[in-house]
Amino acid sequence: MDRDVAEPTVRTVPGEAARSWIEYHHRNAAPSEYSHEFVWDRTAPAAGPFCTDVDGNVFLDFTCHIGAAPLGYDNPKILDPMAEFELGDPMKIAGQDFYVGAGSSPEDPTHPGPSQLMERLVDISSHYDMDTVFLSNSGAEAVENAMKIAHTTAKAPKYGVTFVGGFHGRTLGTLSMTRTKSVFTRSYPELAGTRTVPFCEDRNCTAETCSCGFFAGERSQLGRLLEPEGGYLDPSEISFVVLEPVQGVGGYNFPSEAFMTEVARICDTYDIHLIVDEIQAGMGRTGTMWASDQYPIEPDVIAAGKALRVGATISRTDVFPTEKNRIGSTWGGGDILSALQGALTIDAIEEYDLCDNAVNRGEHMKARFREAEPAAVVDVRGRGLMLAIEFDSPERRNSVVEEAVTRGLLTLGCGKKAIRLLPPLDVTEREIDLGADLLLEAIEAT
Repeated sequence: MDRDVAEPTVRTVPGEAARSWIEYHHRNAAPSEYSHEFVWDRTAPAAGPFCTDVDGNVFLDFTCHIGAAPLGYDNPKILDPMAEFELGDPMKIAGQDFYVGAGSSPEDPTHPGPSQLMERLVDISSHYDMDTVFLSNSGAEAVENAMKIAHTTAKAPKYGVTFVGGFHGRTLGTLSMTRTKSVFTRSYPELAGTRTVPFCEDRNCTAETCSCGFFAGERSQLGRLLEPEGGYLDPSEISFVVLEPVQGVGGYNFPSEAFMTEVARICDTYDIHLIVDEIQAGMGRTGTMWASDQYPIEPDVIAAGKALRVGATISRTDVFPTEKNRIGSTWGGGDILSALQGALTIDAIEEYDLCDNAVNRGEHMKARFREAEPAAVVDVRGRGLMLAIEFDSPERRNSVVEEAVTRGLLTLGCGKKAIRLLPPLDVTEREIDLGADLLLEAIEAT
């Protein structure tokens, strides 16, 4: 497939072959999430945001598998460096401290592995003085381990603070910190000591103009929790504050400088561990390697996943427990192929200036919508290529998603009324224009 001239072409969605594959899949698959009746044909032509389904339809995928495929499909920026990698068995080794190497020295390996990935993660997090990494299978595990190490090294661990609208994973521990749709958490047990405060809903607000409830009078709701600010919790008993620097599932909510400044002030004043969940916003998606880099905060722990291809908990030596077996996992740090992909993804972001591309292409997409001014759109927001189009109703949003699929554009909903767009980090101006045209047509059709 020639990416420079490819265009979406759709006949029937879902086609006969897709319906067959979907029916077969659901014979044994437990109910989970639903996105589209789209079945990617992994043997068919694909390039960047373009992919082909089992019926031969060509789609423009602006979901990137919810950001887990940061460069889209069959991208040579990843595939070319992997071309000489020879598969072997096992492809996983058991545990963070089981080791694997290839080449004459770890500084010059034949291919980067888990050790080299950890080194790259320390490099891109060094401005936060982070020097230690624990690798795992998923973003949820990354957050789970972030919570565990924060509890271990807190002064008098008892409480964890989360925010309205946050989504941190589907393990019971991370669900205790999740505050989005009730279907995620309903009837599940929750960790004791969880406290919740509002998340900023107005990216331009100040303490005086706040309408989300985070600021109230002279103090923030986070400050009101704490003594001696008139609260009812001892700050020494708070193990961590956990937040997404940009909320993903909750609606692509971009907080204000005032909100982030206050979170940073509270954590600094009382020496509380700040955990940032960068699973959807990190790895160049917002135009910097970490979304936190754009806000006045100093994370103590970063949880990464999705675009990284593995889960990673990144922090400082003094935050990680020194006692052995406080954290661990059979496959922690042991997925050789995923670690290779993660390392090559970081290399590609840096080598091809993909953070800059994310900023430029994201601004172009927002400009297209602001110029078009579609009547049903109430907000266009985003940083880099983490973009949201918010509509006047959930029903309108859902209709637009469906209409976009019939035109060959894959998008996803988030929050109550928004569509999220996550094009590949190397998306071109032509591809942004294609996506904008299709989405505007879909909006017009509703």
